[in-house]
Amino acid sequence: MANLNIDSVKERTFDAIVIGSGISGGWAAKELTGKGLKTLVLERGRDVKHGVDYPTTNMYPWEFKHRNEMPLSVREENPIVSRCYAFHEDAAHFFVKDKEHPYVQEKPFDWIRGYQVGGKSLLWARQTQRWSDFDFEGPARDGFAVDWPIRYADIAPWYSYVEKFAGISGNKDGIAELPDGEFLPGFPLNTVEKYFSDHVKKTYNNRHVISARCAHLSKPEPIHFEQGRVQCQNRVLCQRGCPFGGYFSSNASTIPWAMKSGNMTLRPFSVVQSIIYDENKGKATGVRVIDTNTKEVIEYYARIIFVNAAALNTNMILLNSTSNRFPNGLGNDSGVLGKYVAFHLYTATVNADVDGFTEFKTEGRNPAGGGYIPRFRNVYKQETNFLRGYAAGLGAYRSSHADSSGVGSNLKASLSSPKMGGWSVGSHMMGETIPKESNYVKLDKDQKDQWGMPLLRISVDYDDNDRKMTDDYLEQVGEMFETAGFKNIRKNITQGKAPGLDIHEMGGARMGHDPKTSILNKWNQVHTCSNVFVTDGACMTSTACQNPSLTYMAFTARSVDYAVSEMKKGNL
Repeated sequence: MANLNIDSVKERTFDAIVIGSGISGGWAAKELTGKGLKTLVLERGRDVKHGVDYPTTNMYPWEFKHRNEMPLSVREENPIVSRCYAFHEDAAHFFVKDKEHPYVQEKPFDWIRGYQVGGKSLLWARQTQRWSDFDFEGPARDGFAVDWPIRYADIAPWYSYVEKFAGISGNKDGIAELPDGEFLPGFPLNTVEKYFSDHVKKTYNNRHVISARCAHLSKPEPIHFEQGRVQCQNRVLCQRGCPFGGYFSSNASTIPWAMKSGNMTLRPFSVVQSIIYDENKGKATGVRVIDTNTKEVIEYYARIIFVNAAALNTNMILLNSTSNRFPNGLGNDSGVLGKYVAFHLYTATVNADVDGFTEFKTEGRNPAGGGYIPRFRNVYKQETNFLRGYAAGLGAYRSSHADSSGVGSNLKASLSSPKMGGWSVGSHMMGETIPKESNYVKLDKDQKDQWGMPLLRISVDYDDNDRKMTDDYLEQVGEMFETAGFKNIRKNITQGKAPGLDIHEMGGARMGHDPKTSILNKWNQVHTCSNVFVTDGACMTSTACQNPSLTYMAFTARSVDYAVSEMKKGNL
């Protein structure tokens, strides 16, 4: 019996454990296995294999039972996830349904999740921008949150490292507040977007309209072919899963790469209950898992643990990892675990009509989505009545209408020669929110899910800074449209839109210099439990206004490099 127990423990022991297989978890798996570590990757959802488990990827619109619309009964059963822009027949199977994974909203919050191998990397908008020192220095300069323990120089080489592997399209724009990267050719702006870009450049100081930077293979390099990926086909059906690997996802890139190393063991259907802390050794020794199908509790062991379950799930796991040493959650001597949660402000749009340009029409699709307006408020100095700033998306399009009243050859002819309407232009806001102690998550004391895990209570809300920033976005972008000669300008605040639909929740286990005010150090390492690392959105000290996924990738690669180096020195 003793030998059987020893053998069982040995079978469940690895060099490293990664919790989560999304964007950051996939990178942790790739880097750890590439450095020779036998790595267990735990995923609470099902397996999704690239090119195999994308059931709708090649379906035509008429092949969907409801023409890609969700039935009213499904929307009524799932009011939260139904508010997500991508929750349609072609991708609904990649989203968590409301009743299956409940949580408690102390304040309204739309928590959008994707529980499967690859996580939300199958569903993300693929926008990728670097941070600059204006962002990393923000909290110290502006007096909120705590100082980031790193600066742009610390992370810049790792941005380059992950960009080359993932494949990022963009242009060298030479903008200090949005550093250039290792780019594949950018997707060009269309005629109206280019007109607006030229107008802004001539009319305003330090304002720019650039081609959006995105994780699509506009022109693959050898490293992408080695991954089995080929050029983006501009289908813009990305949320279905891309059979070409044209955009970056864990499923198409990092997970297969880790698997072919021979060093990865992937275990789906594994809800992580807690991280096991050994008080005699003064470190974590493993992870306690609940099998989602059998409800069996299993323990796995490793020298280092990377927590990449996505921001709020990572907070939940750390809060649930209690011991005599850490009665309030792993590494939570400071009491800030679960606090200072922040998000991105996506509450406003500006739309307008465009006269002229009728000799042009759009051809094909742009997977980058059009243009991007980098942050221009409060960059070099404080100039408004609110802290920080916002970026904005920009897109122009021309409408068309085909007469479908005929039959036979007449119908075919009218459909192939639609009547072209005028051009329209639209922008959406992407604002930075300020982390506050009053924005928090915590475990419910009484309610549990079907696996016995405490439900997460979420208390996150907008504040006066958000409202002032939204007003400024509407005023400034409205003015930019007006000076460009656009007509019928329509400014809109989305009434009743709760935080969460940005799907960019961050914080709760923030980085910082001081263990008294933060959970992680400059290496994303838990201050008081040195063999546990957090490199997903939970680690973020502040949010900037850039899309965060590229930064998670860079943090993860940097942190793994450090962790393995420390292991070799015998420090972990």
